[in-house]
Amino acid sequence: MDTPPSLPFDFFLLYLHGFNSSPLSHKARVTHDYCVAMGAGERIGVPELPHVPDQAIAEMRAIIEAQTRPVVLIGSSLGGYYATWLAEEYGLRAALINPAVNPADLWHEHLGENRNYYSGKRYHITQEHVEQLRRLERPTLHKPQNLLLLVQTGDETLDYRLAVDKYKSATSIIQEGGNHSFVNYEAMLPDIFRFLAARNDQ
Repeated sequence: MDTPPSLPFDFFLLYLHGFNSSPLSHKARVTHDYCVAMGAGERIGVPELPHVPDQAIAEMRAIIEAQTRPVVLIGSSLGGYYATWLAEEYGLRAALINPAVNPADLWHEHLGENRNYYSGKRYHITQEHVEQLRRLERPTLHKPQNLLLLVQTGDETLDYRLAVDKYKSATSIIQEGGNHSFVNYEAMLPDIFRFLAARNDQ
């Protein structure tokens, strides 16, 4: 991993993992380790997100509203979808890693029982959960200047072009190849943190 930059930041970072992922995912762990290496291990939260969208949003709102420092976000896949909603709602800066754009449409394939890749925990997705997810859509971005999009064209799970189109007014980094996990994510952390550390435009 690259040596963390000496950044004059004093924010609390909330990392939001993707669907069927967990705080144990590679990107979550290296992001946490990066903060620790900068001496800011107490300034990152990586919650295990409930599979129920309304519950996930409620928990993240509670975390954000409890902070005394400014809050910034990194969201991967479904976490990027949630991060978009939160960034718009609270005027936060956010980095979105291969974000889901229309996850409610994809969740129809997951109706019924599912199993978390990391914990093995089984849970059910219902039509109500799909509707909860759909209600979080932000078809128009009012503060795109607060968003950093990172996508790789080799994403085998999501169509990267949907994200490129949706976030066309945001700062974007588009890399050829790669995959949904975002190959060599560690190398992007200095750029991500520089963006997040910039002045919030609220």
